[in-house]
Amino acid sequence: MRGPNATPGPGSTWSQLPPAAGAAVMATGIISVGLNLTGHSVLSGITLVLAAALWLVLAADFASRLLRERDRWQSEADTPPALTAVAATAVLGTRISMFGWQTLAEALLALAALVWPMLLINVVRHWKPRMPGAVFLGCVATQGLVVLAATLVPAVGAHWLGFTGMVLFWGGIVLYCLALLHFDLREVASGAGDHWVAGGALAISALAASKLVATGLWNEDDTDVLRTMSFLLLALDVAWYVVLAVAEVRWPRPSYDARRWSTVFPMGMTAAAALSVSAAADVPWLKGPGQVLVWIAVAAWLATLFGTFRSRTPA
Repeated sequence: MRGPNATPGPGSTWSQLPPAAGAAVMATGIISVGLNLTGHSVLSGITLVLAAALWLVLAADFASRLLRERDRWQSEADTPPALTAVAATAVLGTRISMFGWQTLAEALLALAALVWPMLLINVVRHWKPRMPGAVFLGCVATQGLVVLAATLVPAVGAHWLGFTGMVLFWGGIVLYCLALLHFDLREVASGAGDHWVAGGALAISALAASKLVATGLWNEDDTDVLRTMSFLLLALDVAWYVVLAVAEVRWPRPSYDARRWSTVFPMGMTAAAALSVSAAADVPWLKGPGQVLVWIAVAAWLATLFGTFRSRTPA
């Protein structure tokens, strides 16, 4: 049985893409968000269409395994990569809400929220010592729900989404701390790509805090706490970004692996978080670095897309 992180060989067919589709949707969706925040609406629209198409592949595969291959579905539902289904849905929903399609965004939030507790409980129950970076996907999926919920608050006027998001935000922070205790730090030197989620989980947490600030629901003290948290989480994320980038130079991993989509996502999320925190925490100088980081993430996205095509092209 091929696991969720398996890397397809040169003779693989496109029907073997779905196990990696969740991270690919996450990466492509956040690239679309970053391009939209920097004013590149056409490129953002193109990547949104690609993310939506990949999400449909992911959803079809998820449903097919649930209905026809229950044993396989159950075995994969216990592993951290299963949570990419929730995170991917939340990221896509956030971009769709920014596009103005609020009803569809609300439907995606409902779907992600429905699946999230079942998958999260299954995954956390199977945590072990010295796990790869995918262990942080519990935090990522939870904060993804917060980002989408907070994005919808001003769009549809549902204040209860903001209050629910606040609870989930702090829950996501707890999940990050617990995941850090299970993370194998040796992955920094030897990980195949998903080790970058150690930083990406902080980036989406920073974005979640900034989105909660933007709802305008909180008193001055709560708003100050969220602003401080957004800046602190972003600073910690950038620290991880630097460490992981230096590690890539010190221990090169040039061969393609499907888990490289889990490298692109944190890079794009760091860019989006920097741009969002710049406004929420009133730190205007963050906008410039955020714009630069968007294009670095785009370059990584293109390189990973090229690697995907090469790995699936028959020799």
